[in-house]
Amino acid sequence: MGAADVKPHQARPASAERDQLLATKLVVPGLRAGSVPRPWLTTRLEEALAQGTVLVSAPAGAGKTSLLAHWARGTGRSVAWLSLDEGDSDPIRFWRHAAGALGLSGRAELLLPPPLPPSCEPLVTALINELASEPAGHRVLVLDDYHLVDSPVVHESLTVLAERRPPGLNLVLAGRSDPPLALARLRARGQLAELRFAELRLTAAETAAIVRQATGAPVSMKTAADLTARTEGWAAGVQLAALSMRGRTDPAAFVAGLTGSHRHILDFLAEEVLDAQDRPTREFLLHSSILDHLTGPLCDVVLGRRDSQAMLEHAERDGLFLIPLDDVRGRWRYHHLFADVLRARLRAEDPDGARDLHRRAAVWYEDRSLPDQAVRHRIAGDDLPSAARLIESYYDETYTRHGEGATLHRWLAALPEDLLSTRPRLLLARAMLLTDNRVADALRLLDRAEQAAAEPEFAPTVGRDASLLANFPAAVAVHRGRLATLRGDADGAAEQAAIALAAIGPDELPQRLVAEQVIAVADWLRGRLAAAEERLTATLANLDGAGQAMWTARGGYRLAQIQCGRGDLDASARTCRQMLSSPAAGAGYAGLAWCEYQRDHLDAALRHTTTAIPLCRQLQYTQPLAGALATQAWIHLARGDRAAAKAAIDEAAEASPGAAVIDLLNPIPAQRARLLLALGDVDAAERWTRTAGLRPDHDPSYAREPAHLVLARVLIARRRPRPALALLDKLHAAAAAQDRIGSLIEIGALQALAGRDTLADAVVLAGRQGHIRVFADEGPPMAALVRRLDPATAPPDYLAALRHSSAPTRAAGPAEASGLVDPLTVRELEVLRLIATGRSNQAIARDLVVTVDTVKKHVSHVLEKLGAANRTEAIARARELRLLPM
Repeated sequence: MGAADVKPHQARPASAERDQLLATKLVVPGLRAGSVPRPWLTTRLEEALAQGTVLVSAPAGAGKTSLLAHWARGTGRSVAWLSLDEGDSDPIRFWRHAAGALGLSGRAELLLPPPLPPSCEPLVTALINELASEPAGHRVLVLDDYHLVDSPVVHESLTVLAERRPPGLNLVLAGRSDPPLALARLRARGQLAELRFAELRLTAAETAAIVRQATGAPVSMKTAADLTARTEGWAAGVQLAALSMRGRTDPAAFVAGLTGSHRHILDFLAEEVLDAQDRPTREFLLHSSILDHLTGPLCDVVLGRRDSQAMLEHAERDGLFLIPLDDVRGRWRYHHLFADVLRARLRAEDPDGARDLHRRAAVWYEDRSLPDQAVRHRIAGDDLPSAARLIESYYDETYTRHGEGATLHRWLAALPEDLLSTRPRLLLARAMLLTDNRVADALRLLDRAEQAAAEPEFAPTVGRDASLLANFPAAVAVHRGRLATLRGDADGAAEQAAIALAAIGPDELPQRLVAEQVIAVADWLRGRLAAAEERLTATLANLDGAGQAMWTARGGYRLAQIQCGRGDLDASARTCRQMLSSPAAGAGYAGLAWCEYQRDHLDAALRHTTTAIPLCRQLQYTQPLAGALATQAWIHLARGDRAAAKAAIDEAAEASPGAAVIDLLNPIPAQRARLLLALGDVDAAERWTRTAGLRPDHDPSYAREPAHLVLARVLIARRRPRPALALLDKLHAAAAAQDRIGSLIEIGALQALAGRDTLADAVVLAGRQGHIRVFADEGPPMAALVRRLDPATAPPDYLAALRHSSAPTRAAGPAEASGLVDPLTVRELEVLRLIATGRSNQAIARDLVVTVDTVKKHVSHVLEKLGAANRTEAIARARELRLLPM
């Protein structure tokens, strides 16, 4: 068979080959020779679409794809087809391909920046809105072979599409088993129709037609009925039997000899069909079966032949389970069931030859820069070292640039631990995937990476200078530094970053910028905010241009937090706005929401969180998502919606990195305890302080300042002002020494609540940038202190706004205070405010990231509760009730 690393005759450009492979996934498969039309069943399918989603679930070989292909060619609807494979378990890849099938690929690219999101629901909602805004039509998205998808993220987001699909869109899911979607809920709502094996079974007349096509001779209806009964109408069994009957003088006797289970009949008939082929055809079938897609040139290279195109056309004409994937007979695939049989036979007869074929295929795909197929064939060919080399080479491109984290996880999971122990970069890659949420596990992987054998040869596809794995010693040091920052070890982080910078070459820009970020965060942990701001500002301009969306999100969001820490809301807002046109836009909106909230611009803050949350779900870096949810919790509380506030802060806690990350970099646990305290649950807040190991006599650090301030609030709530003031005095002295204005404002407010005359000084500092909620969120005790302030303390407009926001009536919320019998919900208030700006239903849907149908329901409820006949009346009535400004 020749050397395993044979090069292809003509290397095709990588992008062209990738485009061609994707195109075959989006084309309705051709009709296989020997298939028969089933008009009654296609009519049944057409009628089933009235329920919205159709599930075609039946065993392999039942004729699912054939039925759908016949239907797609005869329906008057626009059919968007996607043939799925195991690679589509990567959520980003799945939705990019689905959006491509629907003609919305540009939208998917916009909303799916790398890396892997924990949820694709926001993308699905955006696609729903996009489809809903198009002219009404009849479009059907067919997802064939859905059983090959095993991603919970895909299943959850597809359920969203099934439940919220816009008018004019239908779903058809075809697979060997029921998908783990919310099928019971869809059934109960009348949104699901099902076609199963009982309906797909062939009739005797259809069996007779298949036998006649395959043999060229008619068969008696009794023989056809017997064959149907023995195969239970199983389409693949009938087709195989028909091929086996060619040239037999007694078809009835042959049919009578068919006994046993489906599996037994399949094995028997496959042997019959294979053994009936001449040797060249049989060899071609077996050897080409290792390929998922077949073309003449590819088969020539892998099989070492020159006649593959003719062989493929001959096999299709003979009905040998070859399905055309285009209209020009250039690409095919075997029926999955037949391919399974052929591959099992090849492994049994010639295992060494099978491995050699896989290695040849791997070379062909590798030369065309198709890593997923190349890795699969390397692993199938038992060439694991080469598979490891490929995964290393494509790490940066697959994960950093395209965000296909699930693909990278799948590749790494296929490699044995003993091999990984010899590949330090793969251990490092695994550590980098875990760093934010599993600090201890990431540390152990870094230790293993450094203890691994000598560095193998490495050639990243993005180039060594752009790779985060190329400079191994520097990469390990950088990520040790990252882990040190997460644990609050500023000295350790700075030390590791210095080691990395000493090892980084002048052209290795991404690695250098990441190391600079580590130093900036170390400065932040020490309270050196000016130095941290200066360093982060210098790195951010280069990061986005270097294609490092994840690091742009981290750096920009942290810079905005640092500027808030300095009390400079203007600078923080500018930083956030600069991020809005980048893939890190979600982090920008999250930071902007916090700035607006601090100034008591609740409507603007809520709009920004509503925009931020779906975008932040696309970032593996989860802190902006957690921050946006926490901001939304405080907005809900400010408006009097205690239940919504609690729900939002609980969701923020789930999105946060966890207790292993220091409070400054993960303030959500402290914020949750503080919000519980604001809700009146002093016991819960106090329990949290004990669990966090906080004591008033400890020397507080800036890295734990959010937690220390919660402890101070608990002590004040427990009427223990003396230890509270002792703690606050130490925090204030440290903040004053480092000119941390944000800290001085908050600490001064708490000192005032504990009985010290510091409120005026804090208000003077806060008035420079319009900080309001830092006082208002402390509730009635602070409101009483604010009312007693000397009018000369601050500008009249600011002092009026401060007093208004701190007034106890504020917490009741405008909806509850309006006098409506049935008050508007928080979401209905959002819709009302957007209506008042003149936005259409489609525009409101885009703003709130919901479907147009959902907006229509909210608008209907708003009009009903306000007793209005139209939008104009609703706006006027809302202004009378002070739900909107006059």
